[in-house]
Amino acid sequence: MKILISTDIEGVAGVFHAEQVRAGNGEYERARAWMTAEANAAVQGAIAGGAEEILVNDSHGGFRNLLPDGLDERARLVLGKPRYLGMMGGLEEGCDAVFMIGYHSRSQGRGILAHTINSFAFARVLINGMELGEAGLYGALAGEMGVPVILGTGDDVFISETRDTFPGAEWVQTKVAHGQGSGITLSPAASRRAIAAAAETAVRNLKKQAPVPFRIAAPIECRLQTQSAALADLFCMWPTLERVDGVTLRFTTDSMQAAVRTLNSLAAMSFMLR
Repeated sequence: MKILISTDIEGVAGVFHAEQVRAGNGEYERARAWMTAEANAAVQGAIAGGAEEILVNDSHGGFRNLLPDGLDERARLVLGKPRYLGMMGGLEEGCDAVFMIGYHSRSQGRGILAHTINSFAFARVLINGMELGEAGLYGALAGEMGVPVILGTGDDVFISETRDTFPGAEWVQTKVAHGQGSGITLSPAASRRAIAAAAETAVRNLKKQAPVPFRIAAPIECRLQTQSAALADLFCMWPTLERVDGVTLRFTTDSMQAAVRTLNSLAAMSFMLR
């Protein structure tokens, strides 16, 4: 049994401020160590539950945050970008299930450090009429490949937004959001214990009966609301994108993978306007 552990940072216990998630300062160095420790807790729990192979995907920012020399040696690490599957890189090797560790709520929500893919560029992302954050987008990509999400960890807003998308998954609430940058958190040690226990339960449950993956039927219509009209101007240089209004555009693809790759390409384009 092979598990992919997709690890972000905004949902990690103790993380509340933008400085903690951006390289170049001491706050970030401490937060990336907590991120690595939560990934390790998931590895340990998955192996205790019977997993035989683990891939840990660094799923934050430039995908170079997890500390390789701090990672449990029983896991392999997916690092760097660009990669076609983004936060689900590693699924191409054939995995049985996905963990989402340290995830956050979607843009315009009230969760801690809430955003969707790119906080500068994207205000809302809707797929076939459903507003989704990163968990929903990448969970649908995994589901398209026949792989279910069986564990999610992050703040209470992330869990409330996402729980119904992945029925049968285990959940760990690492903190309670009081706003974009405030709330109440577990200690890193308590969070790690809870994640390890939930990971073990998730894998044991998977061995008994796999949940139904989250799938969105093609064709895929993506409607993207940008953070400014200037961003919509830029993105609509792409000939297949259609302008809906001053800050909204849409496009259609034949798969979730194509939709996610398009969104990630637009996020990269947005750096022209920073």
